Amino acid sequence: MSPEQKVKLVERTWEEFGLRPALTALELPRSTWYYHRNERVSYEEQYVALHPLLEEIARQHPEYGYRRTTQELRNTYQKTINHKVVQRLHRSWELALLRTTRIPRPSGIRQILQEANGRANLIADLESIVLFQVAYTDFTELRFADGREKAYLMPIVDHTSKLVFGWAVGWRANTELALRAWQQAKETFLDLQIPSQGMIIHHDQDPVYTSYDWTGQLLLKDKVRVSYALGGAQDNPEMEAFFSRFKSEGHSLFLDASTLDELVTIVDQRMQYHNEIRLHSSIGYRAPMKFIQQIASLSSPEVHI
Repeated sequence: MSPEQKVKLVERTWEEFGLRPALTALELPRSTWYYHRNERVSYEEQYVALHPLLEEIARQHPEYGYRRTTQELRNTYQKTINHKVVQRLHRSWELALLRTTRIPRPSGIRQILQEANGRANLIADLESIVLFQVAYTDFTELRFADGREKAYLMPIVDHTSKLVFGWAVGWRANTELALRAWQQAKETFLDLQIPSQGMIIHHDQDPVYTSYDWTGQLLLKDKVRVSYALGGAQDNPEMEAFFSRFKSEGHSLFLDASTLDELVTIVDQRMQYHNEIRLHSSIGYRAPMKFIQQIASLSSPEVHI
């Protein structure tokens, strides 16, 4: 068994059995584990925008290997990528498994998205966006404990004011984490008397965001609208820009956290700083809360960006 295969096996089992026993059982040095794991994550993050494209090709053309997939990327998506990169990403993301398993019937939500034929992106044709009309969300990975551990962050960010309505941090990017972030956002709406009905929440087509739990809560119970990025991260640039700044500015602090609880505390502090103190050039070098307070004092809240 190669070191890469051992690393993958440890990734699947260490949370259940503990890292030390898993490494010992496979005779995998701790240094090798950290090297391969961190290097692999860095490589995947570098090409993260390709993941939805490669997955789509694997589902539509299960007979394609990495060479034909490379050509399909070039022909259909205008992405010129070296075939060796595609081969490595296939292995890292285990996309070859999609070509050997039966494609499941898409959920009702996914069928609706397919039939919408591009209309699922509700913000694409907006000429202007007013305060509290559109918010963005997505998951991102946060490294902590000197890079040895990872957790996931999901914030919900207003387009105009840049205020983070709500956020949640947890071990897994799942529906439970998403609904915790949404619950905190609703508490912010209540505290600030923000009218949320009809608000557009824009995100990608992650299984969490196409689940019945997520769409049922937002669409049916809370009366907001959901919008889907149809081209992956490139169709959600506001969220990618937020992640880039937030993770860059807090990088060393996140690494210093030794436990998930410590990481949550640090994220909470950084979010408070972002909302109440940090100056944002797009809103006239003001903090989001200051911006909202000043807008509230005006006769009309209709502010365009």
